[in-house]
Amino acid sequence: MNQKELKELIEFIIQKDIAEFELERGDVKLKIKRAGEHTVVHTRAEVPYGAACVPQTQPVGVPPPSSMPPAAVEPAPEEKLHIVKSPIVGTFYEAPSPGAPPFVKVGDTVEVGQVLCIVEAMKLLNEIESDVAGEIVKKMGSNGQPIEYGQELFAVRAKE
Repeated sequence: MNQKELKELIEFIIQKDIAEFELERGDVKLKIKRAGEHTVVHTRAEVPYGAACVPQTQPVGVPPPSSMPPAAVEPAPEEKLHIVKSPIVGTFYEAPSPGAPPFVKVGDTVEVGQVLCIVEAMKLLNEIESDVAGEIVKKMGSNGQPIEYGQELFAVRAKE
C-alpha cells in the first residue's frame, strides 16, 4: 500500500465517520483508530524471526520530527491576530501550480476574499480565502504537507 492509497483510505474513513478499521494485505497489517480529533495510524510489516521490529506510530497530518521546518519567529504575545484555519482535511499548496510564486507570503497585505492557498481534498482543489483584511504575519502550512480540519494555516494582523 503506497502513501497515496493510505491517504485516500484515511480520507474515506474520516468522511464516513468510521471509528476503527483494520486491513491485512500480504505481510502488511494496518490498523486505524479514531479518537477525538487525532487520528493515529499503526502499521507493521511482518519480519523474519529474530529481526528487530519496532511498530511506528505517527499522528496523521504530522510530519516526522526530522522533516519539521525550523520554528519561525513568533509575533508579540499581546498582539491579537486573526487565525485562518483549514475548513477541510487535505494537502496544503501555497501556489496555484508547481514553480509558480506563492499566493501570499509573510508581510503581504491581503483583502477579504483574496486566495491565500489551496487545499487539495479527494482530487478537488479548494481555494482558501482570507476572511479578514490585513497583513500576513505567519504562515503555518508547509507546501505539499497533509493538513487536518481546523489546522491553523495563517496568522493575519487585521486592519483597524
